[in-house]
Amino acid sequence: GAPRISIFLKPPGVITPGGSTTISCSCQHGNGNFILYKDGRQIRTLEQSGCRAKFSISNATYKDKGIYNCHYLEGGTVLARSDSLDVTVTGIRLPGPNLSVLPGHKVTAGTHVIFRCTTTHHSTGCFLYLEGQTRAQVFSREQDHYNFSLVQKGDAGRYSCQCFTKNASIEWSAVSKTLDLVVR
Repeated sequence: GAPRISIFLKPPGVITPGGSTTISCSCQHGNGNFILYKDGRQIRTLEQSGCRAKFSISNATYKDKGIYNCHYLEGGTVLARSDSLDVTVTGIRLPGPNLSVLPGHKVTAGTHVIFRCTTTHHSTGCFLYLEGQTRAQVFSREQDHYNFSLVQKGDAGRYSCQCFTKNASIEWSAVSKTLDLVVR
């Protein structure tokens, strides 16, 4: 079987112009090479340590936004391609929301966990990020806060949330402080 590879942003979320982030590509095992593509064009071969490679974006500009993915090669043959990672660079105009978790940071497997993302501004929607995941989860709206429920053992990790409003254009909030969920 071909190796599974993943691509993710660290830290996750929308990047503000002048800000920085790192695109990480990783696989379970192997000692091949990663090539990073942006909008279907090869942009560089990534240096790797173990089975992880990183591409830093510092002093981000609008040119950095786009759809990124990683190809994993061994001996010049592409063995796997990652999912697509949509990188957005835009101004951050709103304060970061507050992320909380019920019943708490440490839970046993199977516990019903609710993440709550609370904003001070009138928000259209919020996303929940788990570090290491390509795609964000969408919160469902409930009055002045947003809820998202989890129960699996594999859901442990570092979470943050980010909200947006939609007027004539989309305006983003900063990303919340991170929150670590431990599942025993």
